[in-house]
Amino acid sequence: MQTSVVIMLGMMLLRLAITLLGGGGTAQKQTPPSTPPIESSPESVVLSDAEIRKILVERIDTFHQGVGIVVGVIDPQGRRVIAYGSLDKGDLRPLNGDTIFEIGSATKVFTSLLLADMVQRGEVALSDPIEKYLPSDVKVPQRGGRSITLVDLATHTSGLPRLPTNMAMKDPANPYADYTVEQLYQFLSTYQLTRDIGSQFEYSNLGGGLLGHVLARRAGMDYETLVRSRIAGPLDMTSTAITLSPEMRARLAVGHNAELKPVPNWDIPTLAGAGALRSSANDLLTFLAANLGYTKTPLAAAMASMLAVRRPTGNAGMGEVGLAWIISKPSTDEIIWHNGGTGGYRSFMGYDPKTRVGVVVLSNTFTAAGVDDIGMHLLDSHVPLLAAPKEQKQIAVDPKLFDGYTGRYQLAPDFILTITREGDHLFAQATGQPKFEVFPESDRDYFYKVVDAQITFETDNKGHATSLTLHQNGRNLPAKRIE
Repeated sequence: MQTSVVIMLGMMLLRLAITLLGGGGTAQKQTPPSTPPIESSPESVVLSDAEIRKILVERIDTFHQGVGIVVGVIDPQGRRVIAYGSLDKGDLRPLNGDTIFEIGSATKVFTSLLLADMVQRGEVALSDPIEKYLPSDVKVPQRGGRSITLVDLATHTSGLPRLPTNMAMKDPANPYADYTVEQLYQFLSTYQLTRDIGSQFEYSNLGGGLLGHVLARRAGMDYETLVRSRIAGPLDMTSTAITLSPEMRARLAVGHNAELKPVPNWDIPTLAGAGALRSSANDLLTFLAANLGYTKTPLAAAMASMLAVRRPTGNAGMGEVGLAWIISKPSTDEIIWHNGGTGGYRSFMGYDPKTRVGVVVLSNTFTAAGVDDIGMHLLDSHVPLLAAPKEQKQIAVDPKLFDGYTGRYQLAPDFILTITREGDHLFAQATGQPKFEVFPESDRDYFYKVVDAQITFETDNKGHATSLTLHQNGRNLPAKRIE
């Protein structure tokens, strides 16, 4: 699921990389029903199918940064799908617009649309405190006499952390699978907020999942049924679900980690609203078509209201947050977008309300280079594509050095980088993210092969690390060692 910060998450805004899997490329063209006339502008000219395919071939075959990628574009001329790569290694079936992917945190847009729709129906109000829809014995944290409201959850300003602190993650390959409703209620009843509610944006998978849980309770049905009855059904999005039928599972692309190895699918039962949905490029283009006004839908008022509420993110690159949607302005136009990621997938969907261009990018590899930059570049040509990965030279070091580096390092109050040793290999794992090996450039400097990021350890005279610095995206992020 995703929205950036250090290495990319399993459910936020991510960034990472990989090595090859060839395959075929396909392009499909369809016309959205009843496209309203619109004046075209130079800004709305999107790259051709051939130009998009060239980007995908380069990512997969030249830079070895993916297994398969599907791009969908909708504009005043219609919709098209360009795909390249494979569902899995050795699987000769081509990817297409009906291939299904885990979409991770892009799910949060659907969760917040449920909220907006329930507001339109008079079932809830944005200002409702969430305890109104939870069992009476659940004590929701408050601060300064203020309660967490539904809009606080949807805008990531609730003060709740990225993840609940009692999330044990028994299986790192499927980290949300064993988190229960009982554990969620226990966390809420014992957690003390560290900042005023509504005072600051902090991306929270916990908040997104809790919003989905609260809305499902209000509607009297489970989250998946609520999405199907209120969004997927009315929009005829037949490939959007959590539970896949045998026919849908046959169209599911196999997820791969940053080393291009197959990984299990994620199960997110309790925090489903944060990132549990699976979908296809065709379905997500249908969703964008409704947001752009290409198709008539009873959800139109709710969709529009998602951008009426705006709060600052405090991040110049991200701009503002509406109800889940991130609202950025890379150059002249506002871009409305969200991305996502799970252990083996990356997703991006976004649109430009002025030019009425929408873009979907889906990948069955958890990699930084592959979705976000492609999606943003297609929506705004001023946004550059990521450069080719840098060549870094790995040296041999005494693995005994690693013993002095293993431990936990705090990058933020709820964001920990855990360093572990497995034999002669050193690994780093950020909170809520997969584990990746790091490689030595010197005794104290290490680099990731899956993303352009490096770690420098600061040590005492016994070789015991007291802190580290994470170097990524031009930033140097210090982290003290914690016991």
